[in-house]
Amino acid sequence: MPTKAFDDTHINWRTIDGIDHLAYHICEVDAENGTVDLLFKFDANSKIALHNHMVPYRTLILQGELRIYRANGELKEIRPVGSYVSAGPGESHTEGGGDQDVIAFFSNRNVKDVVYEILDENREVVATFGIPEFSALLEEQKAAGEQCNEPFPV
Repeated sequence: MPTKAFDDTHINWRTIDGIDHLAYHICEVDAENGTVDLLFKFDANSKIALHNHMVPYRTLILQGELRIYRANGELKEIRPVGSYVSAGPGESHTEGGGDQDVIAFFSNRNVKDVVYEILDENREVVATFGIPEFSALLEEQKAAGEQCNEPFPV
């Protein structure tokens, strides 16, 4: 069942080449405290790339329902709007939206190196995202005037 839409009209969503069905907006990267906070938007009825979470994280589903799939494609879990989950590194998986785009807040904790490993169909690591990568993406956002922690224009 569709949920009420989260008003994201002031969020400038960005994408990463090669990672389909996912948009992001970085809120904060704090290397000193080891945190990376960001919003993800998952396309409805789609799955993103196979990946691993490498650090503890918290999520809050703001719109839709996030569907988690095992590496073999089997549905593992559904997180409805309002779900708050605290978890750590686990099995390789894909994620995606149900019948509606999903917007989720992710707070990654205790980051010392890699936050996410992106895997190919053979479960080989093809890309990693950690503090340096997220810092560079955040700088691109700032250069375009797109910051999460600044007041939105009225």
